Amino acid sequence: MLRPEDPLISIIVPCFNEEDALPILIERLSAAAKTWPGRHEVVCIDDGSRDATWALIQKQAQADPHWRCYSFSRNFGHQAAVSAGLQKARGDAAIIIDADLQDPPEELIRFINEWLNGYDVVYSVRESRQDPALKKLLAWGFYRVMERLATIRIPRDSGDFALLDRKVVDAINRLPEHNRYLRGLRTWVGFRQKDLVFKRAARAAGKAHYTFGQSLNLALDGVFSFSTLPLRFVPYLGFALTIGALGMAAFVFLQRVFPQPFTFGIPRISCAPATTLIAIALIGGIQLICIGILGEYLGRIYYEVKGRPSWIITESTEKTE
Repeated sequence: MLRPEDPLISIIVPCFNEEDALPILIERLSAAAKTWPGRHEVVCIDDGSRDATWALIQKQAQADPHWRCYSFSRNFGHQAAVSAGLQKARGDAAIIIDADLQDPPEELIRFINEWLNGYDVVYSVRESRQDPALKKLLAWGFYRVMERLATIRIPRDSGDFALLDRKVVDAINRLPEHNRYLRGLRTWVGFRQKDLVFKRAARAAGKAHYTFGQSLNLALDGVFSFSTLPLRFVPYLGFALTIGALGMAAFVFLQRVFPQPFTFGIPRISCAPATTLIAIALIGGIQLICIGILGEYLGRIYYEVKGRPSWIITESTEKTE
């Protein structure tokens, strides 16, 4: 597929309290840009930072016309920041990269070269990652569970670090949903896709701001946006419990009517109140689990129906806005 002779590459950088890492990012990103073909722009989204992040971004935008920056009115979340970046990107291709430098800017040339070779989506696959052992274990498990649950094949160990062709960006921007799991949407839209393996580095500076709760919410968005298997689990569980209860009722009945053949060395089952309470607690707990699964889907439907914007921009370095 032919690419423009003088392509414009948009680099999307979501930021949240990254005042320590930003100077290093700016230096390394500027150095890496010298190796890229064509032109480039940096679309930086400040996701409601409470430190000097926005001031540093504004300063960089004044010094370098390649930078176009926007500030949210509050913290709307990483996926909202990336989605806003995709909406604002003007390039023939857009690359999503985190500000903490765990996604090395020096790798971007590999993504661009694969795009020039005809691929529409070039996504990263982490060969290794510099994270705490528990986080690595949970991430490893999530991607493999997601692979089983999802109705489409979402690549293992793949993050948001990726290049998207203009037509892919336009396709994602047309999707109306608010609870976004961009790694899944990137796969869902299709087109020619290519994976690139890389070693994820440790944070260049500062500390991680993406909490366990935020990671869990992102994982749930991924599961409930791309799988209906949890909904199917509910009737299967109910059917299994019904069969089990009928079987237990038949066993108790036969044991009492024919005590000798149906003893099997098991003491005669008592109808004491404790047994009843245990059964009620068991069934009640399972019902709550099933209702909770339904609630996760209904909650997301409720959020979509309200139609609120996924972000609000209060400041911009663009004079036209």
